[in-house]
Amino acid sequence: MANTLSVIDMVTRESLRIAHEKLSFIGTIDRSYDPSFAKQGAKIGDTLRVRNPNQYVRRKGSRVMDVQDQAETTQNVTVATQDGVDMKFNSTELALSIDELSRRYIEPAVSVLVSGIEGDVLSAVTKDVYNYAGTTTEVVGATDLDAVSQARAKINRGLAPKDNRCAQIDSVTMAGIVGGGRALFHDGKQLSTAFKEGYLGRFAGTDFYENDRTYFHVSGADHTTVTVNDAAIASGDTGVTMAGGTFSVGDTFTIANVFEVHPETKASYATLQQFVVVTQSTNDITFSPAWITTGAKQNVNALPVTGAAVTLYAGDGVDYQSNLMYHKDAFTFVTADLPIMDDAIRCVRRMQDGLSIRCWQGSDIRNDELLLRLDILYGWKTLRPAWACRLNN
Repeated sequence: MANTLSVIDMVTRESLRIAHEKLSFIGTIDRSYDPSFAKQGAKIGDTLRVRNPNQYVRRKGSRVMDVQDQAETTQNVTVATQDGVDMKFNSTELALSIDELSRRYIEPAVSVLVSGIEGDVLSAVTKDVYNYAGTTTEVVGATDLDAVSQARAKINRGLAPKDNRCAQIDSVTMAGIVGGGRALFHDGKQLSTAFKEGYLGRFAGTDFYENDRTYFHVSGADHTTVTVNDAAIASGDTGVTMAGGTFSVGDTFTIANVFEVHPETKASYATLQQFVVVTQSTNDITFSPAWITTGAKQNVNALPVTGAAVTLYAGDGVDYQSNLMYHKDAFTFVTADLPIMDDAIRCVRRMQDGLSIRCWQGSDIRNDELLLRLDILYGWKTLRPAWACRLNN
């Protein structure tokens, strides 16, 4: 019994090690393992609340105090997605060394599990991001690196910290960036990596990761002539009726004369605020971010007016790759402990670096096989979309 549990424990730890190595995107964002799920008598359902940072309005001069309420807000992170991978061994195979067992069985199994989870999460959070740079007619870096610089500027304007910035880039885009940056100064080690390995490690204060699971978007079928067609527009709205056009969830757009503002000074920039379609039904859409014209959360200089021209990114039904540049805390990935079943005598649960995996083994006496399943319970959330930008091709 003790020896069997020791083997299962080694399998679980090896699974965590492999998962950690292969998490290109999830490994670079906030990973908030929540032990509340594991405490007896402390069940919290399937939702975690994450506190948003407070925002304030500046008082000018030495006049009477203008005391502001602590208007704390939270976001919910749903931890309700359970994925796994299943294997079987015979008695001889389970007697292999852990290195051999890992090479032949655990690594390919966990690779499939991690790749699927990472692809789902990366696609989902990218569709939440309204900042975008680049075009659908040219690979980033094909002629210059303007799109990379523009994405960096977008994140800067969102007041994202200058550390812990990363980018997930598909192979075609990575080739363009490496080519586009060949004339720029790089230290010897990075230059060697770019030419020998075909990827760029760090540029523009950002760590670049090659990841072919980045989000592939298809724009709405009609982006030609679209205008605002809503007479009841108010600050704080997240829904609007449009005239003309069809939309896909994840489409990005701007509206005439609706400019972004500095998050703290509220001074208007010379660039239009970008929005993303969250849901759509014919010409009625919900979008992010909400347009807010006053107070600490103001993000635009003015509300749109009926008849204002809407510019949808990309043409009609255009397919394009949406790579992603972001600060670590723009997104969170949360795992929680799955229960150890009362009748499970060979079941082990381990946690490492914000990942909790359960390994459960049972026997099939008829076929002399040992059945083994690996499971992970997780959820994710876009917490600060202003700290991320899509790099489109």
